[in-house]
Amino acid sequence: MSTPVNVTQLAADLALDETKVTPGLLGFVVFAVLGIATWFLLKSMNARFKKIDFTEQPDPKDD
Repeated sequence: MSTPVNVTQLAADLALDETKVTPGLLGFVVFAVLGIATWFLLKSMNARFKKIDFTEQPDPKDD
């Protein structure tokens, strides 16, 4: 015969203790690297957009 499972007790056992869970140094480093990479990507994108010289041609259907 199987023993009944108390769902609330099981959830309480699996719950994380918020006083022990922190992002730590690794979380900060990963976040900082993502921010710096985004800054470089945006800088590169703006430089490429500035190089674009686009003049719109009139639509031939309007004649």
